[in-house]
Amino acid sequence: MEYLLLFVIGLGTGVIGAITGTGGGIILAPILLIFFGLEPALGAGTTLTLVSVNGISGSILYLREKIVDIRSGLIFALAATPGAILAPFAVKQIAGDIFKILFGFLLVSIAIYLFYRSLKPSNASVKMTRAVAFTVKQRQINTGTEIYTYEFNQSLAAMFNFFLGFVSAFFGTGGGFIRTPILVTIFDFPVKIAVATSIFALSIYATIGAAVHVYLGHTEWIPTFIAIAPGLIIGSLIGVYLSKRIRNIWTIIMLGGLLLIMGVQLVSTGAAWRFV
Repeated sequence: MEYLLLFVIGLGTGVIGAITGTGGGIILAPILLIFFGLEPALGAGTTLTLVSVNGISGSILYLREKIVDIRSGLIFALAATPGAILAPFAVKQIAGDIFKILFGFLLVSIAIYLFYRSLKPSNASVKMTRAVAFTVKQRQINTGTEIYTYEFNQSLAAMFNFFLGFVSAFFGTGGGFIRTPILVTIFDFPVKIAVATSIFALSIYATIGAAVHVYLGHTEWIPTFIAIAPGLIIGSLIGVYLSKRIRNIWTIIMLGGLLLIMGVQLVSTGAAWRFV
Protein backbone atom coordinates (compact mmCIF):
# COMPACT_ATOMS: atom_id res chain seq x y z
CA MET A 1 0.00 0.00 0.00
CA GLU A 2 2.86 2.37 0.75
CA TYR A 3 4.37 1.76 -2.69
CA LEU A 4 0.99 2.33 -4.34
CA LEU A 5 0.43 5.55 -2.38
CA LEU A 6 3.85 6.87 -3.36
CA PHE A 7 3.21 5.96 -7.00
CA VAL A 8 -0.11 7.87 -6.99
CA ILE A 9 1.59 10.87 -5.37
CA GLY A 10 4.23 10.74 -8.10
CA LEU A 11 1.58 10.50 -10.81
CA GLY A 12 -0.34 13.55 -9.59
CA THR A 13 2.85 15.50 -9.03
CA GLY A 14 4.09 14.70 -12.53
CA VAL A 15 0.88 15.98 -14.12
CA ILE A 16 0.85 19.25 -12.19
CA GLY A 17 4.59 19.73 -12.51
CA ALA A 18 4.52 19.40 -16.32
CA ILE A 19 1.48 21.66 -16.75
CA THR A 20 2.80 24.45 -14.55
CA GLY A 21 6.51 24.13 -15.31
CA THR A 22 7.37 23.59 -11.65
CA GLY A 23 8.86 20.12 -11.99
CA GLY A 24 6.66 18.99 -9.12
CA GLY A 25 9.22 19.55 -6.36
CA ILE A 26 7.05 22.10 -4.59
CA ILE A 27 4.45 19.38 -4.03
CA LEU A 28 6.81 16.53 -3.21
CA ALA A 29 9.05 18.40 -0.76
CA PRO A 30 6.39 19.24 1.85
CA ILE A 31 4.69 15.86 1.42
CA LEU A 32 7.88 13.94 2.13
CA LEU A 33 8.80 16.20 5.02
CA ILE A 34 5.40 16.38 6.70
CA PHE A 35 3.63 13.12 5.92
CA PHE A 36 6.57 10.73 5.52
CA GLY A 37 8.83 12.21 8.19
CA LEU A 38 11.99 12.63 6.13
CA GLU A 39 14.68 14.85 7.62
CA PRO A 40 15.28 18.16 5.75
CA ALA A 41 18.52 17.04 4.04
CA LEU A 42 17.11 13.63 3.08
CA GLY A 43 13.83 15.17 1.94
CA ALA A 44 15.59 17.82 -0.16
CA GLY A 45 17.97 15.32 -1.77
CA THR A 46 15.29 12.73 -2.52
CA THR A 47 12.92 15.35 -3.91
CA LEU A 48 15.55 16.98 -6.13
CA THR A 49 16.58 13.58 -7.49
CA LEU A 50 12.95 12.89 -8.37
CA VAL A 51 12.54 16.38 -9.82
CA SER A 52 15.51 15.78 -12.11
CA VAL A 53 13.85 12.61 -13.43
CA ASN A 54 10.59 14.47 -13.99
CA GLY A 55 12.39 17.39 -15.58
CA ILE A 56 14.27 15.22 -18.05
CA SER A 57 11.15 13.34 -19.16
CA GLY A 58 9.11 16.53 -19.42
CA SER A 59 11.77 18.49 -21.29
CA ILE A 60 12.16 15.75 -23.89
CA LEU A 61 8.46 15.97 -24.66
CA TYR A 62 8.45 19.78 -24.73
CA LEU A 63 11.45 19.75 -27.07
CA ARG A 64 9.46 17.52 -29.41
CA GLU A 65 6.62 20.05 -29.26
CA LYS A 66 9.15 22.76 -30.24
CA ILE A 67 8.03 25.17 -27.51
CA VAL A 68 11.34 25.31 -25.61
CA ASP A 69 13.50 28.43 -25.85
CA ILE A 70 16.67 26.33 -25.90
CA ARG A 71 19.14 29.22 -25.90
CA SER A 72 17.51 30.93 -22.92
CA GLY A 73 17.09 27.62 -21.10
CA LEU A 74 20.81 26.87 -21.41
CA ILE A 75 21.66 30.32 -20.05
CA PHE A 76 19.32 29.79 -17.09
CA ALA A 77 20.79 26.34 -16.38
CA LEU A 78 24.39 27.58 -16.59
CA ALA A 79 23.63 30.43 -14.18
CA ALA A 80 21.84 28.14 -11.72
CA THR A 81 24.46 25.38 -11.64
CA PRO A 82 26.94 26.91 -9.11
CA GLY A 83 24.19 27.38 -6.52
CA ALA A 84 22.83 23.91 -7.19
CA ILE A 85 26.26 22.45 -6.40
CA LEU A 86 26.79 24.46 -3.20
CA ALA A 87 23.30 24.13 -1.69
CA PRO A 88 23.46 20.43 -0.71
CA PHE A 89 26.44 21.23 1.53
CA ALA A 90 24.51 24.05 3.24
CA VAL A 91 21.15 22.37 3.78
CA LYS A 92 22.03 21.06 7.24
CA GLN A 93 23.19 24.46 8.50
CA ILE A 94 19.72 25.89 9.15
CA ALA A 95 16.92 24.64 11.37
CA GLY A 96 14.11 22.92 9.51
CA ASP A 97 11.36 25.07 11.04
CA ILE A 98 13.10 28.31 10.04
CA PHE A 99 13.55 27.45 6.38
CA LYS A 100 9.97 26.17 6.16
CA ILE A 101 8.60 29.45 7.50
CA LEU A 102 10.75 31.58 5.19
CA PHE A 103 10.03 29.34 2.23
CA GLY A 104 6.31 29.45 2.91
CA PHE A 105 6.22 33.25 3.07
CA LEU A 106 8.10 33.40 -0.22
CA LEU A 107 5.56 31.13 -1.92
CA VAL A 108 2.57 33.05 -0.57
CA SER A 109 4.10 36.35 -1.76
CA ILE A 110 4.68 35.02 -5.27
CA ALA A 111 1.16 33.55 -5.40
CA ILE A 112 -0.43 36.88 -4.43
CA TYR A 113 1.62 38.74 -6.99
CA LEU A 114 0.80 36.17 -9.66
CA PHE A 115 -2.94 36.45 -8.99
CA TYR A 116 -2.65 40.24 -9.14
CA ARG A 117 -0.91 40.16 -12.49
CA SER A 118 -3.38 37.64 -13.93
CA LEU A 119 -6.30 39.87 -12.97
CA LYS A 120 -4.57 43.08 -13.98
CA PRO A 121 -2.09 42.24 -16.73
CA SER A 122 0.54 44.76 -17.67
CA ASN A 123 2.78 45.11 -20.70
CA ALA A 124 5.49 46.81 -18.67
CA SER A 125 8.76 44.91 -18.84
CA VAL A 126 11.42 44.93 -16.17
CA LYS A 127 13.23 48.27 -15.85
CA MET A 128 16.83 48.26 -17.03
CA THR A 129 19.86 50.38 -16.37
CA ARG A 130 22.08 51.42 -19.27
CA ALA A 131 24.75 49.05 -18.03
CA VAL A 132 22.69 45.98 -18.83
CA ALA A 133 20.25 47.28 -21.44
CA PHE A 134 22.43 45.93 -24.26
CA THR A 135 21.72 42.38 -23.08
CA VAL A 136 18.04 42.63 -24.06
CA LYS A 137 17.46 40.02 -26.73
CA GLN A 138 14.45 39.34 -28.90
CA ARG A 139 13.40 35.73 -29.17
CA GLN A 140 11.11 34.03 -31.67
CA ILE A 141 9.87 30.47 -31.22
CA ASN A 142 8.12 28.80 -34.15
CA THR A 143 6.25 25.64 -33.15
CA GLY A 144 4.95 25.00 -36.64
CA THR A 145 1.43 26.05 -35.67
CA GLU A 146 2.19 29.19 -33.62
CA ILE A 147 4.89 31.85 -33.56
CA TYR A 148 5.86 33.42 -30.23
CA THR A 149 7.83 36.70 -30.31
CA TYR A 150 9.10 38.38 -27.14
CA GLU A 151 12.18 40.05 -25.67
CA PHE A 152 13.77 40.01 -22.24
CA ASN A 153 16.92 41.08 -20.41
CA GLN A 154 19.27 38.10 -20.42
CA SER A 155 21.69 39.40 -17.79
CA LEU A 156 18.97 40.12 -15.23
CA ALA A 157 17.33 36.76 -15.92
CA ALA A 158 20.71 35.03 -15.48
CA MET A 159 21.32 36.77 -12.14
CA PHE A 160 17.89 35.69 -10.96
CA ASN A 161 18.62 32.08 -11.95
CA PHE A 162 21.98 32.18 -10.16
CA PHE A 163 20.08 32.80 -6.91
CA LEU A 164 17.38 30.32 -7.87
CA GLY A 165 19.88 27.51 -8.38
CA PHE A 166 20.86 27.64 -4.72
CA VAL A 167 17.28 27.94 -3.45
CA SER A 168 16.06 25.07 -5.60
CA ALA A 169 18.73 22.61 -4.48
CA PHE A 170 18.58 23.78 -0.86
CA PHE A 171 14.86 23.01 -0.55
CA GLY A 172 14.87 20.25 -3.16
CA THR A 173 12.09 21.87 -5.15
CA GLY A 174 13.85 22.40 -8.47
CA GLY A 175 12.92 26.08 -8.58
CA GLY A 176 10.42 25.91 -11.43
CA PHE A 177 7.66 27.09 -9.09
CA ILE A 178 9.47 30.44 -8.84
CA ARG A 179 11.00 30.68 -12.31
CA THR A 180 7.83 30.11 -14.31
CA PRO A 181 5.76 32.96 -12.78
CA ILE A 182 8.78 35.28 -12.79
CA LEU A 183 9.44 34.59 -16.48
CA VAL A 184 5.80 35.36 -17.22
CA THR A 185 5.20 38.37 -14.98
CA ILE A 186 8.61 40.06 -14.91
CA PHE A 187 10.32 39.03 -18.16
CA ASP A 188 7.15 38.84 -20.31
CA PHE A 189 7.62 35.26 -21.55
CA PRO A 190 4.55 33.66 -23.14
CA VAL A 191 3.13 31.23 -20.59
CA LYS A 192 3.63 28.07 -22.64
CA ILE A 193 7.21 29.03 -23.53
CA ALA A 194 7.94 29.87 -19.90
CA VAL A 195 6.65 26.50 -18.71
CA ALA A 196 8.58 24.47 -21.28
CA THR A 197 11.80 26.49 -20.96
CA SER A 198 11.67 26.30 -17.17
CA ILE A 199 11.36 22.51 -17.27
CA PHE A 200 14.24 22.31 -19.76
CA ALA A 201 16.58 24.43 -17.62
CA LEU A 202 15.52 22.56 -14.50
CA SER A 203 16.34 19.21 -16.07
CA ILE A 204 19.98 20.29 -16.39
CA TYR A 205 20.91 21.97 -13.13
CA ALA A 206 18.56 19.87 -10.96
CA THR A 207 20.35 16.76 -12.21
CA ILE A 208 23.70 18.27 -11.24
CA GLY A 209 22.40 19.28 -7.80
CA ALA A 210 20.80 15.87 -7.33
CA ALA A 211 24.13 14.20 -8.11
CA VAL A 212 25.72 16.18 -5.27
CA HIS A 213 22.91 15.19 -2.91
CA VAL A 214 23.36 11.54 -3.90
CA TYR A 215 27.10 11.80 -3.27
CA LEU A 216 26.40 13.18 0.23
CA GLY A 217 23.91 10.39 0.96
CA HIS A 218 20.85 12.64 0.92
CA THR A 219 18.61 10.28 -1.07
CA GLU A 220 16.14 7.66 0.12
CA TRP A 221 16.08 5.17 -2.73
CA ILE A 222 13.76 2.55 -1.20
CA PRO A 223 10.82 2.87 -1.12
CA THR A 224 10.50 6.60 -1.90
CA PHE A 225 12.48 7.03 -5.11
CA ILE A 226 11.68 3.74 -6.84
CA ALA A 227 7.95 4.09 -6.09
CA ILE A 228 7.51 7.77 -7.00
CA ALA A 229 9.77 7.94 -10.07
CA PRO A 230 7.56 5.82 -12.41
CA GLY A 231 4.51 7.86 -11.41
CA LEU A 232 6.38 11.09 -12.11
CA ILE A 233 7.39 9.97 -15.59
CA ILE A 234 3.88 8.84 -16.53
CA GLY A 235 2.38 11.97 -14.97
CA SER A 236 4.70 14.24 -16.92
CA LEU A 237 3.59 12.59 -20.17
CA ILE A 238 -0.02 13.29 -19.27
CA GLY A 239 0.81 16.82 -18.13
CA VAL A 240 2.53 17.77 -21.38
CA TYR A 241 -0.49 16.47 -23.32
CA LEU A 242 -2.92 18.43 -21.15
CA SER A 243 -0.83 21.62 -21.26
CA LYS A 244 -1.69 22.07 -24.95
CA ARG A 245 -5.40 22.03 -24.12
CA ILE A 246 -5.49 24.34 -21.12
CA ARG A 247 -5.84 28.11 -21.56
CA ASN A 248 -2.90 30.24 -20.39
CA ILE A 249 -4.95 32.00 -17.72
CA TRP A 250 -5.87 28.67 -16.15
CA THR A 251 -2.21 27.67 -16.08
CA ILE A 252 -1.40 30.85 -14.16
CA ILE A 253 -4.32 30.38 -11.77
CA MET A 254 -3.38 26.74 -11.17
CA LEU A 255 0.21 27.68 -10.42
CA GLY A 256 -0.83 30.54 -8.14
CA GLY A 257 -3.24 28.33 -6.23
CA LEU A 258 -0.59 25.65 -5.84
CA LEU A 259 1.94 28.14 -4.47
CA LEU A 260 -0.61 29.63 -2.07
CA ILE A 261 -1.68 26.27 -0.64
CA MET A 262 1.84 24.97 -0.19
CA GLY A 263 3.07 28.27 1.19
CA VAL A 264 0.41 28.36 3.89
CA GLN A 265 1.10 24.72 4.69
CA LEU A 266 4.82 25.31 5.09
CA VAL A 267 4.36 28.38 7.28
CA SER A 268 1.85 26.65 9.55
CA THR A 269 4.00 23.51 9.83
CA GLY A 270 7.19 25.44 10.47
CA ALA A 271 5.51 27.63 13.07
CA ALA A 272 4.07 24.58 14.83
CA TRP A 273 7.52 22.96 15.00
CA ARG A 274 9.05 26.25 16.16
CA PHE A 275 6.76 26.90 19.09
CA VAL A 276 5.81 23.42 20.27
